[in-house]
Amino acid sequence: MKQMYIVTICLLFFYTTVDLHAQRNTILLNDNWQFRFSHQVKSNQTERVNLPHTWNAQDALSGKTDYKRGIGNYEKPLFVSPDWKGKRLFLRFEGVNTVANLFINGTHVGEHRGGYGAFTFEITDRVTYGKENSILVRVNNGEQLDIMPLVGDFNFYGGIYRNVYLLVTEEVCISPLNYAAPGVKLIQDSVSKQFARVRTEIDLSNGASNSKKLEVKLRLFDGSKIVTESNRSVQLAAKTISKEEITLELQTPHLWNGRQDPFLYRAEVTISHNGEVIDQITQPLGLRFYHIDSNKGFFLNGTHLPLQGVCRHQDRSEVGNALRPQHHDEDLAIMLEMGVNAVRLAHYPQATYFYDLMDRNGIIVWAEIPFIGPGGYGDKGFVDQPSFRTNGQEQLKELIRQHYNHPSICMWGIFNELKEPGDNPVAYVKELNELSKQEDNTRPTTAASNQGGSLNFITDLIAWNKYEGWYGGTPAHLGKWLDEMHKTRPDIRIGISEYGAGASIYHQQDSLTKTVPTAWWHPENWQTYYHIENWKEISSRPFIWGSFVWNMFDFGAAHRTEGDRPGINDKGLVTFDRKVRKDAFYFYKANWNKKEPMIHLSGKRNIIRKKKEQTIQAFTTAAGAELFVNGQSQGKAVTDAYATLTWNNINLKSGKNEIRVVTTDRKGSLSDSFHCRLE
Repeated sequence: MKQMYIVTICLLFFYTTVDLHAQRNTILLNDNWQFRFSHQVKSNQTERVNLPHTWNAQDALSGKTDYKRGIGNYEKPLFVSPDWKGKRLFLRFEGVNTVANLFINGTHVGEHRGGYGAFTFEITDRVTYGKENSILVRVNNGEQLDIMPLVGDFNFYGGIYRNVYLLVTEEVCISPLNYAAPGVKLIQDSVSKQFARVRTEIDLSNGASNSKKLEVKLRLFDGSKIVTESNRSVQLAAKTISKEEITLELQTPHLWNGRQDPFLYRAEVTISHNGEVIDQITQPLGLRFYHIDSNKGFFLNGTHLPLQGVCRHQDRSEVGNALRPQHHDEDLAIMLEMGVNAVRLAHYPQATYFYDLMDRNGIIVWAEIPFIGPGGYGDKGFVDQPSFRTNGQEQLKELIRQHYNHPSICMWGIFNELKEPGDNPVAYVKELNELSKQEDNTRPTTAASNQGGSLNFITDLIAWNKYEGWYGGTPAHLGKWLDEMHKTRPDIRIGISEYGAGASIYHQQDSLTKTVPTAWWHPENWQTYYHIENWKEISSRPFIWGSFVWNMFDFGAAHRTEGDRPGINDKGLVTFDRKVRKDAFYFYKANWNKKEPMIHLSGKRNIIRKKKEQTIQAFTTAAGAELFVNGQSQGKAVTDAYATLTWNNINLKSGKNEIRVVTTDRKGSLSDSFHCRLE
């Protein structure tokens, strides 16, 4: 399962691309595939599709619990130019869920098992040059017990749902066959404000029948300026892969400093033969140092940085998980608007393009493998058999090697909500933790737990999925639990990996009444209250190294029967289609994004009211605001420590009412308003 790395062509500046001088050509193969299910064996049953594609965009998102999980066939002709004779050809898939078998001209090339990592097969000796060749990919998203994840509170969409590329290189190239890694590994051995040492490992591959003398050059750019460079000569034997190393040192480096200054150098590796460039790779380099303290939390470049985090699934309405770049761009823009500076990309590796966006915008990332327990549902996330263990190890290697160079990634996630009874995963989690250290000793490991036990004390960091005030309990219970855990185990570094509550924008009520999570009634005002009270508990405890709202967006979960429709987990702060920001979104925006002045009236969608006496609430970055009801002032309020304004005992008149707030700041005023009816 050795593979390569190429990112989307939208980020040509930073990553491997078409470069005629370097003789590396990357060709996107997304258009004009013929698709059919494996049971459609009669002729003329294919349909034309473009990638990214999933066959579950309709059935899974309609709440059909037995949505199609089986084999789909994707076929496409590929003309192989006679000019490519003597070069090397690779097919790279960025993501296929879950098992992919590749056939070239009807001959099996190989299999990849796992739905969230990239993989590559070399097809140099499988094609006929000067003719059209057939690419067939048989994709299976069926349930099986030896591939992570076994269970999950989300949809297992089937299909080739990320980009596919043809890579054409010279016989000697920077290897694309190391678990989809870029072939250039930038190891930050030592970083401070005064000095940085970067050890660069370069995978070289010689497919020729004779040895080659190569010149390997590493240059570090700040924009168009060369900051430093180094080179060395290498004698590469025939038909071999070699790992070469070059070290660079910088004085007073420009650091990657999160949202404040997400500065990226550009590392360029070039290999030449007889003075001619034959391959070139560029990678971003964000130099930073950080640590997590059990009492004081997360520090970036020596400065405390409270992590204001959310979780994100990679699907959305209408397209399932077959996301385009504009979908990722929109998700990022919404996060930045709210003031997010950290994200847990749950529960699996996500698109390289999104990690790139995190790098460029300075968002701290928790990246993880899909080792997932059942949560509140049936079955287990671990089966103690060799094939399952091996698959998890392979997926962890893929995650780390493919995304090692992303400076935004600051922790590797090992598991989510596993259980110890039955096949006990403790020993295996220890193996994965050790493997993570072997692959990367510069980043800590973490995990998301929802129970007690020894599972919680294996990884470097630990975080808990806590839903106090939704699945039982109250927000005050969260604070009490956190204090007791910190007192009992002051040595461990504690985070909150998930907290959240469901809400439908169509479910409005006058009274603040807690609902049943599994009910069809998910009033928006309870979600708002839940987040206000939970954030008070979390933000007042500096020992919490990070907290992550579950979830940034509503997402698909076909088995769910709750909220305003089946098939949706509605704990998002934003609706599944990204069109509506819920009131809780504006609470966090007012608290997290102080650079953008705002005021937002909560409850604007509650346009039919039953109670004459109301509580009016608003969220703002301003120091205070004045409330007007039907043009009459109801007094001024001072914003509290949680960016919230409250007016109690406000009387409405029968019929139509106008509610309006205006900030009292001297430098320009902000306002918000809505109309409602008292019946």
